Amino acid sequence: MALLEVSNLGIAFGGLQAVDKVDLTIEKGGLYGLIGPNGAGKTTVFNMLTGVYRPTEGDIILDGVNITGKSPASINKAGIARTFQNIRLFSDLTVLDNVKVGLHNQVRYSTVTSILHLPAYFEKEREMRGRAMALLKIFGLEEEAKQMASNLPYGKQRKLEIARALATNPKLLLLDEPAAGMNPSETEELMETVRFVREKFGTAILLIEHDMSFVMGLCEYITVLNYGRILAQGDPETVRNDPKVIAAYLGGE
Repeated sequence: MALLEVSNLGIAFGGLQAVDKVDLTIEKGGLYGLIGPNGAGKTTVFNMLTGVYRPTEGDIILDGVNITGKSPASINKAGIARTFQNIRLFSDLTVLDNVKVGLHNQVRYSTVTSILHLPAYFEKEREMRGRAMALLKIFGLEEEAKQMASNLPYGKQRKLEIARALATNPKLLLLDEPAAGMNPSETEELMETVRFVREKFGTAILLIEHDMSFVMGLCEYITVLNYGRILAQGDPETVRNDPKVIAAYLGGE
């Protein structure tokens, strides 16, 4: 069974069909790309997969469970996490606390325990701090743990956002234009980070990206959207040489 099976997915806003009849299959541990011109519907697909938008048609099956139309919190608990094109960190929190926020869906003490600061509260807090620090160390951010997230350079903010998403223990990680705003050196480092995440955590990854060298050099399978519909699907070489893709997207760059 595939990790994610999306069939006939669509959404309309008023009279506008933004996404129409999209089918996606993502295998466990796979590295996938979702590309297309501006306005093709890529982020709209992400928003439906994460519960921000409720599809008007179609089904989203995650690990055998239908999550179509569920709340973002429920979908996150089910195993999907995401990052955003515009980095959304808690800038007034430390680097460590940003990652601890990602552990919220695994907290097991009661409200009373938290309010009264009973022993179970401190035990759980120590556990969460240890897990958060372990993630920061993996991404080379342990030295910045006490810094405010807003003080990190851009590339490290991207890493922190990915670390926070991974703290939720996802089966599938969605990356929305992770290389946006990065210089070539930062982009190359990010590619290595994404590969590392897949290998270290076994997490399937689906990413949106406009940097074609990034997508073609990283993803094993690519879906191309145009006007809300699938234009092409296949491995990077197949997609790169598809005349329809060249005409609609690559040729327009």
